[in-house]
Amino acid sequence: MSRRPLAERRRQLTEAAIRAMTRDGVPRTTTRSIAAEAGVSLSVFHYCFDSKQALLESVITTITDHYVGVVKEALRPRATFRETIRAGFDAYWDHVRAHPGEHMLTYELTQYALRTPGFEPLARRQHERYAEIYHGLIEEVSAVMGLELRVSVPVLARYLAAVTDGLTLNFLVLGHDPEASATILDLITDQVAALAGDGAADGGRGDEPGLALP
Repeated sequence: MSRRPLAERRRQLTEAAIRAMTRDGVPRTTTRSIAAEAGVSLSVFHYCFDSKQALLESVITTITDHYVGVVKEALRPRATFRETIRAGFDAYWDHVRAHPGEHMLTYELTQYALRTPGFEPLARRQHERYAEIYHGLIEEVSAVMGLELRVSVPVLARYLAAVTDGLTLNFLVLGHDPEASATILDLITDQVAALAGDGAADGGRGDEPGLALP
């Protein structure tokens, strides 16, 4: 077996863990099964990760990175703030539809952490990371487009994390309803655009008054 840099081995094992956990569930996935999935010895696994918590943190971070990169690329400035953030939501939603197993795994990881003694902080860090990502994206986009938000960035970040978390779970449980999903994404986009003071909050769609927050 060829020797690889530690970071590369960790990535290899993390991706293997994601595949195994998506297929078998978190409780039924063992370090031995992850090593087998990655095609390495168990000793290599223990060399790369000194605890199960460390592995799960790497899994959560990696799954998040899978879609954050796509969203960041989609968030290039457009004519209006509304168009810009809608492109970001669309990119995220496309990832959810293309990789439902990964997103389902994030919920299972949360539940597993909350129900397993000693793992509870992992769930907190997981959701703090979601808010941190939104925080960074909001600051970056609003700064580039010269917008002054009407609410604090931390509050808006937590709001977006909660909304997208709920919308994703709704999709995983009820399945994809294209019309309903588009309407909900429009609503979320209008609310965020209004909170940013974007004059094009309704996107020219002639929506009923009251959909966007004042």
